[in-house]
Amino acid sequence: ARTDNSLSKMEEFLSQSGYVVINDYYASTEFKIEELAIDIIPKSVSKCPEKTTIHFVTHSLGGILIRQYLSTNSVENIGKVVMLAPPNKGSEITDRLKDLALYDFINGPAGMQIGTDSLSIPNKLGPANFDVGIIAGNTTVNPILSTMLPNPDDGKVSVESTRLEGMKDHIEVAVSHTFIMNDKIVFEQVLFFLKNGSFFRSE
Repeated sequence: ARTDNSLSKMEEFLSQSGYVVINDYYASTEFKIEELAIDIIPKSVSKCPEKTTIHFVTHSLGGILIRQYLSTNSVENIGKVVMLAPPNKGSEITDRLKDLALYDFINGPAGMQIGTDSLSIPNKLGPANFDVGIIAGNTTVNPILSTMLPNPDDGKVSVESTRLEGMKDHIEVAVSHTFIMNDKIVFEQVLFFLKNGSFFRSE
């Protein structure tokens, strides 16, 4: 339920760090995950320079789109994937609120597919078959939604739910789901993972 503007600061940072950045919009509230993945990812990849390594940096649902796409397709020259606050095991908020018309209206068909049951899209996709690092927020600005989540959480997704079998690295930052993509520490961790395949930890 966000636009490409939500990643504009990340786009600027990575561009200044020497990357060619494709920051595309997709209609996250209008279609199912399967439809979104097969539509937006090939379009975005086609805009990348030829014969270059292609990395992905995603927020929330975007991580599930990557998993969905790569479960049945490949990306030539794929590099690393960094997921920010992905509901890799689903979200208890969807479990609790999916029967409310307002939740459906705000989040659309894709939002209804990210519950925690075994038949939800995130839990049907299996382990990662690509190099992925995951950054989870553990601070909330929405205490009401946080009551529906196991602690610690970011107000939308629990830290535990961000984890994915096969991930290369996982780290927590003191930031909320809504603002994780604008955090300077997150910027630096994204860049470090793209270059090194792991996150930075001070001794």
